[in-house]
Amino acid sequence: MTETKSPDAAPSGEDDRKPGADVSFPYDRMTVEQFRRRFPRARWSDDRKAWFVPGSTASRRIGRWLAELEAEADAHADAKGRDAFAFDPIDSPYLELGKAGFRIRTPYSKTVVDELREVPFSRWDSDLRLWHVPFRSYEGLRRRWPHIEAAARRNEPEERRRRAEARKGAEQDLRSRLRSAERKRHRYPLPAGDLPPIGRPIATSYGIVVFTDITGELVDAHPVANFYPGVNEDDLWGYWRAPTFEELVRTWPAKTPPLRGARWWLPTIEELRPARRAARSRNAKKRAKAP
Repeated sequence: MTETKSPDAAPSGEDDRKPGADVSFPYDRMTVEQFRRRFPRARWSDDRKAWFVPGSTASRRIGRWLAELEAEADAHADAKGRDAFAFDPIDSPYLELGKAGFRIRTPYSKTVVDELREVPFSRWDSDLRLWHVPFRSYEGLRRRWPHIEAAARRNEPEERRRRAEARKGAEQDLRSRLRSAERKRHRYPLPAGDLPPIGRPIATSYGIVVFTDITGELVDAHPVANFYPGVNEDDLWGYWRAPTFEELVRTWPAKTPPLRGARWWLPTIEELRPARRAARSRNAKKRAKAP
């Protein structure tokens, strides 16, 4: 439905000289009857294909009538949705009935959020930590509910703990624990013919580190091949520590990216920035713990 003020419409005889407003809407017998009862002085304009309502307050009166029609349509749609729910309800611990619609509370799941965002007129209530869906959107909610409930059940704390227990001892978990244990040794295989400088921040696959010692100890490649791609029997172990914030600030960034397959390289500005932020955060935590 549209409503326009008469002075903006095309001329149509004496109506253009009177205060008033135009309104047009799709033809419906009941709507026309309602309109004629509300605006008995309204006249149809063939030129503008709209109804002309005379009077200086016509625009405001038309606006109120259109708002009432919209509210009535929403109420009718809500009634249909409530009836549909009564006939074919959703039985779920995640859904309850509210005064104006449905209240949905689930464990957090991106799938749940994505699905509910596609339901018309749904909204998130950050105070109550739940979703509101009006009755008029029941059909849309009904279509998406199997995916919503399945995702909610997958993210229940008990179900997540069960999956975590199932992963324990699995090959992936074992590799992760072995990789973590290897990193705690603070060692790194270095090509004997291309050793990095000692005491200077250097970029590696572990991030930016400072090598403190290269003892000449040869690497036994087979046990650590999964942790260090490209390692071979001629490599030497280098021992490292995390760089300080001051060292990272003094480090001049490399202007060119590392060569393909390089084991170590001079850090670029893109690598130095997050490393500096992390080092600054470590310093702040140490100061907070200090007596």
